[in-house]
Amino acid sequence: MSDNDCRATLMTIATPLFAQKGFHGVSVRELAKAADMNLSMISYYFGGKEALYTAVLNEQFATLGQVAEIKSLALDPLGKFERYIHSTVERYRKNPYLLRFYTSELTNPTPSFELIVKPAIGRVLLVLHQIFTEGVAAGQFRRELDPMDTILALAGMINFYFLLEPVTKELVNHAPERDEVLVKHLMDIFTRGVAVSIDS
Repeated sequence: MSDNDCRATLMTIATPLFAQKGFHGVSVRELAKAADMNLSMISYYFGGKEALYTAVLNEQFATLGQVAEIKSLALDPLGKFERYIHSTVERYRKNPYLLRFYTSELTNPTPSFELIVKPAIGRVLLVLHQIFTEGVAAGQFRRELDPMDTILALAGMINFYFLLEPVTKELVNHAPERDEVLVKHLMDIFTRGVAVSIDS
């Protein structure tokens, strides 16, 4: 097995283990056994468990870098928010462990929180804040809304939907085939709320 293959195998094995048990819940011995490798290989390829965990987090949170691309799309601000919802749904489909790392790092932060997680989330919030500001200037969004409250509500709505999937699978159809309907539904809730308009 080549060095690249060994590194890739360790990453592939470590990702679900760290996601399910957290950094402190996984031992070097468990990682080596799951990868069917000698214990020393983790140090050889990554310098230890902490560096392997950091590599896993870097890979997971690198996917958030795609959010920056939404800013430059030829869409109005509302269209950019819709694209954000759509891309977030796609991201969770392709990276099923990402939300586990979110919650693990938010509730029991490791040194990687300040280095990787917080900056990655901060960059997403900055992009969403810029889109919201653009929407206010264009007359699409209400000026009296607090920008951070608004974008946190949007991000929270999507994240919580996927976070609760293990609990709600008997109540909600979480099949990927329903993703387009989900995006439209979330956009409808976000833009129109749930109350019936007095004017209608």
